[in-house]
Amino acid sequence: MKANSEELTVFVSVVESGSIKAASQRLNIAASGVSRTLSRLEEKFATTLLNRTTRRMHLTEEGVVFLEDARDILKRMGDFEERFASRLNVPAGKLRINAATAFMLHVIAPRVGEFSRLYPDIELQLNTSDLDVDLLAENTDIAIRIGTLSDSTLRARPLGASQSHVVASPAYLALRGYPESVAALATHALLGFTEPDCLNVWPVRHERGRALPVRPTLSASSAETLRQLTLQGMGIACLPGYMIAHDLAARRLVKVIPHLQTENLQAVHAVYYRHGKLSLRTRCFLDFLQVLTKELLVTPG
Repeated sequence: MKANSEELTVFVSVVESGSIKAASQRLNIAASGVSRTLSRLEEKFATTLLNRTTRRMHLTEEGVVFLEDARDILKRMGDFEERFASRLNVPAGKLRINAATAFMLHVIAPRVGEFSRLYPDIELQLNTSDLDVDLLAENTDIAIRIGTLSDSTLRARPLGASQSHVVASPAYLALRGYPESVAALATHALLGFTEPDCLNVWPVRHERGRALPVRPTLSASSAETLRQLTLQGMGIACLPGYMIAHDLAARRLVKVIPHLQTENLQAVHAVYYRHGKLSLRTRCFLDFLQVLTKELLVTPG
């Protein structure tokens, strides 16, 4: 008996997801079906591919080899399907996107429905990571990078720039007063990041320079957590413009000391590997990104 593409997909999904339960949710099939498929694969090849217990699993040496070949086979099958779909000018196939959580929540996710209506045959997989991922190791087609690019092996399409703003809720300012100067910030509750320290340097002019290191009175590891705290009136925060654009427009948040704001643009790129011709589905998503980010990113000039 030979393995089929569905069995290979299940095996790869279990490894990438980290558990049978997570793979079943990702593939939208029962966990028992995933488990049976793994067992059937191992019976076909008369070897153990995954050592698994109720709490953890890890690849055997045979499983490591099998995983590499399975990924290669599935990729070639995807390319095969893409070539045939391209003949009809219909973008199709799986497309894996990775972005920081805040960017995914506030820029990409709200417009996914629109993209899916335009390209119903493209199967999107949206993943988040607040650290730069290895596109090959994580099997990622497109990743969003904010800041200076360091990997020269990647192709990159510039999308614009992110600019942060010091903001607070109207309720907080009504209660604590509006700070008219940088020095007045010291009397306020400041919201910041647990790490790294560079995220707690705010882009405002003061007597010692053009950037202000702050010591948060309340900190969090997530920008979205800080946004929620700011909306609840817990203090003043410095957040990316793409993340709070709608909050500013709706007056849920207002800018604090904008006259002291310094330019703090961070380039935003969509990065990807390209070996030969770029797939049609990838080109479609890159073009879509270019359009949707015009509303939320700054065009450096």
